[in-house]
Amino acid sequence: MSRASVRRLVVALAATAGVAACGTDAVSPLPVQPPGPSPSTPTPATTAVPATTATTPAIPAPAGSPTRPPPAGARPVAPPPTPTRTRGTPRTTPPPTDATPACQGAVRYDLPLAETEIELLKSLCFATGAVLRIQGIGPGLVTVDRPELVSQQYEAGVVDVRFVRPGTVAVTIPKDGREHTLTVVVR
Repeated sequence: MSRASVRRLVVALAATAGVAACGTDAVSPLPVQPPGPSPSTPTPATTAVPATTATTPAIPAPAGSPTRPPPAGARPVAPPPTPTRTRGTPRTTPPPTDATPACQGAVRYDLPLAETEIELLKSLCFATGAVLRIQGIGPGLVTVDRPELVSQQYEAGVVDVRFVRPGTVAVTIPKDGREHTLTVVVR
């Protein structure tokens, strides 16, 4: 062999060895979250395959290169914790438009007098903007003790009482010759 051909052979081998040293080893990605058992996939206890090979994708390694299992301490990354309220004092009461267990939001509350036992209904709680719709009553029969907190309309046997400001309103509804007072708290 001539010196030029030996030199070419050495350069070619060095280039091949350099490329091989730069990362031709097969590296499998770390699992983010191990898959849970599902009806379509068998659980690791029922298979003969070890759990480390069942959870990592199989990537064929080039011939002659060693394979490496994932690190033993590899764990899925937990999502960041939800932020808590750190500034100021914690809110003790909900905003006025939110519904609470005892107080409804800005809703329309239908009160059909023909189907309702009004004696059993003593008080209600709404957010500002709610409407008490009383059905089956004549014009001018429903009265309120604080007209500055409500907007009242009548049409075709229906009285709509809209609560426009927070406060407590006593709504008086006549039925069967008796007057029934319904106390409405508006937040």
